[in-house]
Amino acid sequence: MEKAWWKESVVYQIYPRSFCDSNGDGIGDLNGITGKLDYLKELGIDVIWLSPVYQSPNDDNGYDISDYKAVMAEFGTMEDYDRMLGRAHELGIKIMMDLVVNHTSDEHPWFIESRSSKDNAYRDYYIWKDGRDGKEPNNWGACFGGSAWEYDEKTKQYYLHLFSTKQPDLNWENPLVRKEVFDMMTWWCDKGIDGFRMDVISLISKTPGLPDGRVGKSGYGDPGCANGPRVHEFLKEMNREVLSKYDLITVGECSGVTVEEAKKYASSAGDELNMVFQFEHMDLDGGESFKWNHKKIRLTELKQVMSKWQTELEGKAWNSLYWCNHDQPRMLSRLGNDSSLYRERSAKLLGTCLHMMQGTPYIYQGEELGMTNYPFTSLEEFRDIESINAYHELTEKGIVPPEEMFDYISYKGRDNARTPMQWDDSPSAGFTSGTPWIAVNPNYKEINAKEQMAREDSVFRYYQKLIKLRREHEIIVYGDYRLLLPDSGELYVYMRSLGEQRLLVVCNFTEQETAYQMPDELESGKGRVLISNYDRETLEPSATLAPYECAAVLYG
Repeated sequence: MEKAWWKESVVYQIYPRSFCDSNGDGIGDLNGITGKLDYLKELGIDVIWLSPVYQSPNDDNGYDISDYKAVMAEFGTMEDYDRMLGRAHELGIKIMMDLVVNHTSDEHPWFIESRSSKDNAYRDYYIWKDGRDGKEPNNWGACFGGSAWEYDEKTKQYYLHLFSTKQPDLNWENPLVRKEVFDMMTWWCDKGIDGFRMDVISLISKTPGLPDGRVGKSGYGDPGCANGPRVHEFLKEMNREVLSKYDLITVGECSGVTVEEAKKYASSAGDELNMVFQFEHMDLDGGESFKWNHKKIRLTELKQVMSKWQTELEGKAWNSLYWCNHDQPRMLSRLGNDSSLYRERSAKLLGTCLHMMQGTPYIYQGEELGMTNYPFTSLEEFRDIESINAYHELTEKGIVPPEEMFDYISYKGRDNARTPMQWDDSPSAGFTSGTPWIAVNPNYKEINAKEQMAREDSVFRYYQKLIKLRREHEIIVYGDYRLLLPDSGELYVYMRSLGEQRLLVVCNFTEQETAYQMPDELESGKGRVLISNYDRETLEPSATLAPYECAAVLYG
């Protein structure tokens, strides 16, 4: 397998608004990030994925961009950005920017021009259509609720927005749009950044003719834009024009992506992207109601999905590995056990299970501390447009009773990941000296970076060791993967192999003691425990695993 620095890296995602506030306005900022780079250096990460810091009206927390070459005033200035980039590079940390180019803000100069008249030079930068029988051009629904079309009184046409009404979709069919995007990307690369995480990049190619989609519970049709007919053509062009000219890490957020599609996006040929974010494991507790439910992820199904991606991309493409990000609730509260008794054990188990797989691991801020979901008590505490819109839409239509829907958004809502980073036990968890833009989780006095960095058996120190092991053992990065005990509902066990070496990873995902029998091929060999959350020195051929116990054992 061809080696690459981005395959051997560990990426840490920063959600700037919630990471660290340096000026007391309650909003995280660039100088706050710069001040915490030494913390990330100590953790051992290689790359920071920075969620959007561009100028934005903040309808969708920065994913609605009004100027790609300016910094959001709340986050600081371009001088602050350059200082952060320079300091990160001094510490050997790379910066990966969030590229949001499926849509812009409706306050972007391109869209202001586009909506000014039908014959404006920028009209075709976006997707405008006449109505159909006095209604929207088709039945598509937007991801944040309602129709995907907004009527514009001035020109008597509708524009497409797959997300908020303030996020009009760019028309990638227009070569001028693509050139604008590629020029902007080149500008950032020349500034010295090290890569791009590409927001909803699988949606940029719309189905010709924009036909009606299959109607769901909301009454709207599925746009069916994921992995559209020209998406690979567009990304190959992006690669030729920009990506291939720099030594970058690139990952595409690809909703609806299949293994077969991922082989194209992240082909080992290297003519599109390095890897994709797929959501199959994230959707296991979804269903007809999208994600709004209390359904739990079944371990057998999780193993099947994770193993499919591990084995089918082997040698053909590269995996990204993640449990958490800014769009997901805290995985510790979703798949682990966030009770005080098992929180740290299960946080370490989740880390071990993921970081020992083949692929590039992503850590979301606070994951390395075992941060948990927030205990919401009222709708007023929410800030996320997706959760608030879903609550109103599903309760007002009588689809879900209000109390039930509140429980769902509390459990699955994105704001769970967006509460401030818990730095210490001082007021507001050391995130700000002011009033935070979103409430701090009240458990910050027990769960914070200061306490964990002072304790050798903490989740932080465990993650530090996971990252270090990846540097020391090539098998963790490049070894192949084989699932063992596929039918077990309690144990996730897999084997990595590279040359004569074997790495056995054993994880008990329950709060019960669970019997484990080592595979015959390893029984006679003496394995060395690389890491364990119960300080196990050896793993016997027949063992009883404690609740949420995990171990990675190297043979050969």
